Amino acid sequence: MAALFVSRFFSAMALTVKQRFFLAILVLAFPLSAISGDPDIISDFVVPIGVNATVLDGNFFTYTGMRPLINSDPPTNFTVTKATMAEFPALNGQSVSYAVLEYPAGSVNPPDTHPRAAELLFLTYGILEVGFVDTTNKLFTQRLQAADIFVFPKGLVHYQFNCAENDFAVAVSAFGSAAAGTVSVPSTVFATSIDDEILAKSFKTDVQTIQKLKAGFAPKA
Repeated sequence: MAALFVSRFFSAMALTVKQRFFLAILVLAFPLSAISGDPDIISDFVVPIGVNATVLDGNFFTYTGMRPLINSDPPTNFTVTKATMAEFPALNGQSVSYAVLEYPAGSVNPPDTHPRAAELLFLTYGILEVGFVDTTNKLFTQRLQAADIFVFPKGLVHYQFNCAENDFAVAVSAFGSAAAGTVSVPSTVFATSIDDEILAKSFKTDVQTIQKLKAGFAPKA
């Protein structure tokens, strides 16, 4: 189909050989970029390297890492418990993963992005103020109550804030990738080695202010 499109497109235009080659690359690459995501697999599931497939049973497809959450006390810090390919190898090749997010009263999940998947957040308890910013810098916000679902589009900066003064909140997030990845904006900017002067110019402030912000992300002694 793509090759037929290229042929008809070229027949309607007088192009040089170099121009035709360049356009062919663009046209043929577009469908691949449009469907990119976790790689498709050609088997039912991926067997970890060094594991004999004949010894696998239901245990391999079961993740028990969320069990401690059932009887745990309300959270005292914002906490994320993940079930990604790293924690649950059976997810490799399945293009899905989960996370349970616990928010003490007044806590925030700072602005972050997931480069490889959208996030579908299901609030199971409490209230949350959520939002994301699109590529035109428009902010979309909503206040969620228990049983509400909100989607954060793939790759866009987003956040969640437990606006309750005296109650915690719990949410479950689903991702369309076994390894969606998380880029935390504050720590990526202020807890790495980006030059102070570059950050000062970027945020239109002074180096002293940047150093104060960086100090807040320094490892605790």
